[in-house]
Amino acid sequence: MNLSLRPAYRLGYSRSSLAWSILFLFILWLSLPKAISADQRLLSEAKPLLALPFRLKDLEGEFHQLHDYRGRVVIVNFWASWCHPCRNELPSMNRAWDRLKSKSVAMLAINLGEEAEAVNAFLNDYPIDFQVLLDYQGRISQRWGVRGMPTTFVLNRRGKIIYKVVGEREWDDPVIHKQIEGLLSRDGISY
Repeated sequence: MNLSLRPAYRLGYSRSSLAWSILFLFILWLSLPKAISADQRLLSEAKPLLALPFRLKDLEGEFHQLHDYRGRVVIVNFWASWCHPCRNELPSMNRAWDRLKSKSVAMLAINLGEEAEAVNAFLNDYPIDFQVLLDYQGRISQRWGVRGMPTTFVLNRRGKIIYKVVGEREWDDPVIHKQIEGLLSRDGISY
């Protein structure tokens, strides 16, 4: 029996094709860049929790611990080279770092799951001007609750997570810069 000649079969096929086309267009629409509203420019406040410690290697094989940045505001960005939004926000993070590096701020780019050679190759096209650390097996990102990329945490001087951002931001935006500088004016060290 030739099913392609049956009208009901063709109708079912058409509905299925239409459904897949609609799904494809919806996914495509979701991936298009969106305008950022004023509220999205702000960093999202997080429940102030003490950040979990870590010990990770940099690209030269030297270990860094969160404790090394004690007393500073710390911006911890989880990213990967395959992540398009991560690549989009890197230039603004570099510009923000240029403004913040003379202050009591540390900025860390923690790469998720890639080898040093792959990260170095990526950095030839997308330079990162601040410290890059490697989370080869994703253990730190898992402990920190990273569910999407990029995810960025901003810690106060006491080592507590004050802001959490999932998705890209313009880190050199004056609104964000003001939020980070607000953390600089608060004193106290505990971790």
